[in-house]
Amino acid sequence: MAAVLAGATPDAAAPAAVAPVPALAVADAAAPPATPGPPPAEHVPPAEHEDHGNIIVSARGKPPPEDPLQNLNLQSYEVVQAVDKAIIAPTASAYQKAVPAPLRHGVHNMLVTLEEPTVFVNFLLQHRIGKAAETLGRTVINLTLGLGGLIDVAKRKPFNLPHRVNGFGYTMGFYGVKSGPYLFLPLFGSTSVRDLAGRILDMGILPRAAGKPFKGTYWTLGYGAGRSIDDRVELDLVLTDIRENSADPYISMKKRYLNLRQAEIDALHGKAVPKKPAVEPPVLVPEPK
Repeated sequence: MAAVLAGATPDAAAPAAVAPVPALAVADAAAPPATPGPPPAEHVPPAEHEDHGNIIVSARGKPPPEDPLQNLNLQSYEVVQAVDKAIIAPTASAYQKAVPAPLRHGVHNMLVTLEEPTVFVNFLLQHRIGKAAETLGRTVINLTLGLGGLIDVAKRKPFNLPHRVNGFGYTMGFYGVKSGPYLFLPLFGSTSVRDLAGRILDMGILPRAAGKPFKGTYWTLGYGAGRSIDDRVELDLVLTDIRENSADPYISMKKRYLNLRQAEIDALHGKAVPKKPAVEPPVLVPEPK
């Protein structure tokens, strides 16, 4: 849900840091850099608002080409924000206060480990054999030395294998598939027609690769709830900054998502990426893991 609110996948919101290439890593001469920030965006003027009960509909005129469903997306966005303020944010805050930091970090690391099969498959599809091998090595290290993924041993010395973001949406973009119209959907948040299709494919990798117990309604609901709370804790400062400091939070989140995703796909092609993000986030000082 926090990824929904922030307008990006949680990993995209908090990209992996650049790490030195380890001796164990397989060489990849064309390897993309760690997930970059998106290019700067122009200032967004405040939008006029009409209050219709609990949902605020902004009068922005004709929808822009990249967001032809802007009016519908805006209503979905306002509903998601209302649910966050009433349920998700208070739950995440209670979780953060009640659960010790080491245990929270263990849960976060396990959730990241569960994404690695999808990352591995898509690096193969992109012909990034070196990065695919590193992802496989990272997974094995964390499942063994990291106590089933509770501890991210692989990102530390001497391995230096950080988690990298990847998925079928990235692969389609890598091969030139355009993003299509922007969408803001409950459960998915900021996305596009291409990336929504990619996300649905991503969700099918783990059940097919590992089988039970990663199939069925209970697993889906449990995993989804865990990710929502974990993401909300991880992205709290970013969400607060956008809500409090953006002239128009909806526009800011949309530009943040579109610019970041394009920068990540450009990085897969080895293109230079800008240093400044579309929406300046606050300086994040994560707790030590």
